[in-house]
Amino acid sequence: MTTEQAAPAQAFENAAAIVLEGVRMDFGSGKQRKAALRGVSASIPAGRITGLVGPDASGKTTLMRLLAGLMAPTGGSVRIFGVPVDELLRRAPNSIGYMPQRFGLYEDLSVMANLELYASLRGVEGAAREALFRRLLAFTALAPFTERLAGRLSGGMKQKLGIACALLGAPRLLLLDEPGVGVDPQSRRELWSMVQELSKGGMTVLWSTSYLDEAARCPGVVMLDNGATLFAGPPQELTRRAEGRVFLIRDRDTGAEAGNAHREELAYWTMKPGVIDALIQGSSLRVVLAADAPPGLKEEVLARGGEPVAPRLEDAYMGAVGGIDKRPSPYGRLPGAAGGAPGAASPPSGPRIVANRLTRKFGDFVAARDISFTVGAGEIFGLLGPNGAGKSTTFRMLCGLLRPTSGDCAVDGVDLLRSGSAARERLGYMAQNFSLYPDITARENIAIFADLYGLSPRRRDALLPRLADALDLTPWLKARTGTLPLGLKKRLALLCATLHEPPVLFLDEPTSGVDVRTRRDFWKHISALTAAGAAVLVTTHFMEEAEYCDRIALIYRGSIISVGTPDELKAEVTDMRDPTLEDAFIAHIERYDREHPI
Repeated sequence: MTTEQAAPAQAFENAAAIVLEGVRMDFGSGKQRKAALRGVSASIPAGRITGLVGPDASGKTTLMRLLAGLMAPTGGSVRIFGVPVDELLRRAPNSIGYMPQRFGLYEDLSVMANLELYASLRGVEGAAREALFRRLLAFTALAPFTERLAGRLSGGMKQKLGIACALLGAPRLLLLDEPGVGVDPQSRRELWSMVQELSKGGMTVLWSTSYLDEAARCPGVVMLDNGATLFAGPPQELTRRAEGRVFLIRDRDTGAEAGNAHREELAYWTMKPGVIDALIQGSSLRVVLAADAPPGLKEEVLARGGEPVAPRLEDAYMGAVGGIDKRPSPYGRLPGAAGGAPGAASPPSGPRIVANRLTRKFGDFVAARDISFTVGAGEIFGLLGPNGAGKSTTFRMLCGLLRPTSGDCAVDGVDLLRSGSAARERLGYMAQNFSLYPDITARENIAIFADLYGLSPRRRDALLPRLADALDLTPWLKARTGTLPLGLKKRLALLCATLHEPPVLFLDEPTSGVDVRTRRDFWKHISALTAAGAAVLVTTHFMEEAEYCDRIALIYRGSIISVGTPDELKAEVTDMRDPTLEDAFIAHIERYDREHPI
């Protein structure tokens, strides 16, 4: 625990729906015994939304499962509406609705078939069942899609169906385990509006998340870290502790080298003693100082153009968990970095990624239409769009995983359609869904990918220790990959994609579901790769992350509807003062819908 970590509040103001007292949960036995929860205590009020916040492996899902009655705690007590969980479920088995983190419905069944199955499991029958279906389908806006297979729904629609099934039986407590993961900003807002409406109707909702912008919307939060309570109370209470320590340093350089200069400035502040967080925010840098920052640091920030700004929950959270990892990234300092292994062909003088009128049809359906853009060396280019907009189709064409119906594409000067295998040797690819082998060790996965990319064992063994240490993977190299927490799986996937020092890097939602500290580490390494000359193409649903992009293409209905820097996209929203990138994302889509009605 650091000096900035907050002691947990004793209770929230309202009457408690959930009371946790010294809750412990251990897995395994003997030397293999591991504590997932370490004496968690909190009081969660009835009739409102509470955020359960924490990084991967902090204990959020374990606590959710205890509250759902799927496990019993090793120690301590869990009471819901004044009684133990098992007793509540005996008295009123439908009083708790639970939506797990992973999509838990049947993908080969239709929307209606899933509802009917879960209604039968809940014992909801007769006329009341049909009336409930009508209300839930209207509430979730799924009524037009009752015959569609669940596996063919977009990410947001899957989450809405999951909530609908969890609501069968009219529960008093709704448990949502990371409902916003993998969902675009527009769908996340729709989900939030749905849950707010439920809360206004008197339902108690526990919303688990690793996203601090989601947590900030909740009236109260319970923050976990390493299985223990980090903070419990209103998020504003924690946010206030960062007041006077958050600054925005605006970038005055708008020339061709602005992107790399910006990242050099980020690296400078990241390494500075007394800085607990630093991140790119459009053309500006957001810098957060420690409460015990060295004398003169605030004056230096102000002298370099820093302006005090209101703190966010994320700013305070980073202080509570000890701040950013100040170790420098090894990427960019390795021999041959971002240009392939020593002895590789010289990089092309033109763009490193070229998409020229890429189109992909599936029967009569056009998934991507006339997609064109270029990405230069040292540039981060973002593909943003709602679920089902055509991002993944475009991404897969550029990776050589899907052949376009028409158009052409090149990577590092090599035509993907004519010399696909040669082009793939020049790129690194991190898939949206975990694509490594779960039943072998992390080290064995690394060896397989090194062989696939043509990396010699000698070169692999020289690079691996430095990269594994930087990504905090060294203690896990002998662990079976499938047993790793999500954050470590993501780190392992990044290592496998970058071990051969590719000049082009494709990242498909690289930090989906991971916490803010892990995201900071990812972008430190990605920035180091681009500073060494790599071209990066990234898709993301997390708008704070998209601020790192030099340029963004917004894809909707299979076409690019807008291209520009993050600040340019925000500036086009003229009816809103100081819009966020999320605001701009939604505004561009809504404007396109108005101008191009279906």
